[in-house]
Amino acid sequence: MKHQLIVTFLGANRTGILSQIANLANEHKCNILDSRQVIYGEDLSLTMILEGTIGCITKMECELPNLCLSLDLLSMMKRTKHHSKQHLERLADMNFFGSGAVNRIADILAFCASKGIRITAFRQTNHDTENVKCKMIASLPQDISFEALRTDYFALLNSFELEGQFDEKSHQQ
Repeated sequence: MKHQLIVTFLGANRTGILSQIANLANEHKCNILDSRQVIYGEDLSLTMILEGTIGCITKMECELPNLCLSLDLLSMMKRTKHHSKQHLERLADMNFFGSGAVNRIADILAFCASKGIRITAFRQTNHDTENVKCKMIASLPQDISFEALRTDYFALLNSFELEGQFDEKSHQQ
């Protein structure tokens, strides 16, 4: 039976970090099912999900802290299960803004969740205490029409007297 472990690493961005983590995973016969890496200024945030037997995952839990210490990284780990690959073929740029937008962030994110829209990136710019502009990159479900999602999104924004954008990103291979 396969077990899964989510690991998040934080620290200074330096060459070789990912390769050393990948080497340790390979050494303990763990697969890296998925990972996301982001650079913020001079710092790195890397999250990945590892999969292996219970013995292999346990070894990773025991040895990752030593590797992190040698690389001057902070790390967090959590066991999980039932990971499925996130399909990023159908993406959209979404945003919303206007007076009172700050009070509607939860409503708009709840709308996205109810439609099966996964937010893969989120940015918020504060213009004042009531005005924010939120930009998102969203992964859209395959089984719902883009035009139907777009229509529902704009109906929601209109009900809150907000403006926004919902544009399908072109698929690049």
